Amino acid sequence: MSYTKVTRVEAVLRGEHPDRTPFSAWHHFGPEAFHGQPAEDAHLRHIEKLDVDFVKVMNDNEYPREPAGTVIQTVDDLEALHEWTPDAQEFSRQLDLLERLSKRLEGDMLMTTTLFNAWAVLRKLCAPPSDLHGPPVLDRGVDPRDVKITELLREDRAAVAGALETIGRTLASFAHACIEAGADGVFLSVRDDWVDTAENGADTYNEMLRARDVEILEAASAGRLNVVHVCGRPLNFDGFATYPAHVINWADRCAPPSIADVRNTVKMTLSGGLNNLKTLATGTPEACAAEARDALAQAAGRPILVTPGCTYDPEAVPLENLIAARDAIR
Repeated sequence: MSYTKVTRVEAVLRGEHPDRTPFSAWHHFGPEAFHGQPAEDAHLRHIEKLDVDFVKVMNDNEYPREPAGTVIQTVDDLEALHEWTPDAQEFSRQLDLLERLSKRLEGDMLMTTTLFNAWAVLRKLCAPPSDLHGPPVLDRGVDPRDVKITELLREDRAAVAGALETIGRTLASFAHACIEAGADGVFLSVRDDWVDTAENGADTYNEMLRARDVEILEAASAGRLNVVHVCGRPLNFDGFATYPAHVINWADRCAPPSIADVRNTVKMTLSGGLNNLKTLATGTPEACAAEARDALAQAAGRPILVTPGCTYDPEAVPLENLIAARDAIR
């Protein structure tokens, strides 16, 4: 059988072995390439440079704010949030990008588009808009956004839950629109170590977020490459592993579980194996190649997608390291 990039990834999603293991990697582009023609060109250059088997479409367009630049500070601000439709400017910019890429790729590659879940959006809304985006900080420190949400939870827990419901419904509508615009799925970023803290309550994620996450994924159920990206250091990986999605991606090199830990238990296709923060940035090409091969060894014959566990810093990661990891599994 002669495989294409699409059929290669689809084979792995079915639990089959294609001609070679699919590879992809992704990073944030600068603010000059968040939308429009510059964003289209940046993604196409990235695809050509790395020869990836599928593409994660970046989405650094802000969630809508009304009025523009509004920062959530009070319970009244939470209660003022309302649902947005996909034709809001910030969403329409991403939908336009998906339509552009869909036309350019002509079905030759699957693309999954980035969405941040309701808590991540609320966290962003608790600070002024920013054009700075990069790899995540794994260790939870003191962040004013987290402090603010904790304060709001103490003041009016129901208001926070209501705001998350509003944001979740908006994101679900947007996720559906992304599929209609040409995306093959959504790449939903979730993170529970921000949420289930001693200050917020150890079961806050189950209480306020899990149903919102599922609602977003179900809205994108027509997709064929829906990915749950478990960011940070997961507290309840098993909970995320039951989501209605095709793929689960996490920083297995930076936080448990390892690929070997879950290869026999998780039904979703596994995506990971490359350390975006250390090996890719500071290792040799040989070390990156060895890490890619080790990911396959940990999978022990189970088909997987070899990728970084999260975004990498293009200023810190040498191109030869990415190519070495890619070529090691080809």
